Amino acid sequence: MIRSDTLRVPGATLYYEVRGDGPLVLFIPGGGGDAGTVDPIAELLEDRFTVASLDPRGYSRSVLDGPQVTQRVEVQSDDVYRLLCHLGEEPVFVVGGSSGGIVGLDLLARHPERVARLVVHEPPLFAVLPDADEQLAMVEEVDTLLRTEGLAAANARFLTAIGNAMKPSPAVDDLPQRTADMWARLMKNGPLMMEYEFREFTSHRPDFAALSAVADKLVLAVGRETRGLLPSRPAVEIARRLGLEVTEFPGAHNGMRTEAPEIAEQLAEIFTAHLRVREGEPC
Repeated sequence: MIRSDTLRVPGATLYYEVRGDGPLVLFIPGGGGDAGTVDPIAELLEDRFTVASLDPRGYSRSVLDGPQVTQRVEVQSDDVYRLLCHLGEEPVFVVGGSSGGIVGLDLLARHPERVARLVVHEPPLFAVLPDADEQLAMVEEVDTLLRTEGLAAANARFLTAIGNAMKPSPAVDDLPQRTADMWARLMKNGPLMMEYEFREFTSHRPDFAALSAVADKLVLAVGRETRGLLPSRPAVEIARRLGLEVTEFPGAHNGMRTEAPEIAEQLAEIFTAHLRVREGEPC
């Protein structure tokens, strides 16, 4: 059973959902996503874990106190920290996909005591790349197209830049009502994400000094089908700087939706291995 509630944070009211029983896992959705995007994986984990997810501030059912403003990584990270404190006192497992991974990295850097294990899947941190100038120029081009020619032109330019990194979205007519409602919300969130978040998040630079001190808590993942494409490259570069191996997940950039059963089991293995080590059992 899905339990929903809200939490007041500075400047907004966050909507979040919780289901299942067991160690807590918090999913941070990618840009323009919301709590419902975790459904395919949560349904497979809730018999072993308590799964929480949220609508980031300004999206879907998380309402800002005032008008839309530029989204900041550190503000969304603080929101997640406050939600974790609200949900309990123990360190928890955190999963961040795409822009949610950027938020997760900031959370780990600022509040490592709240994180038992962080799994980050393809965070679009283009500013860390060796060719950052080229990629951030592309971001500026996308932003200019958004403001001069509209969302369709901006999206087309971005999809060209990332290559064949996204599998198609489902036809809404074929979906259960809860899922169809989620896709309707995401359609409204998309333009907001492009206008208020895209430039800020892709140009963000993580705190490598802080992350290096807690790198043992971090799992950096890429999609098997996006190896070498732009969405996977920041995770590979961050892993190189921190001296970590990259974990491969099935699917593409949106694999947590399209390959949910396989990724759910892979996540469960990562979390269970951590629990065994904590309890002094062999992996």
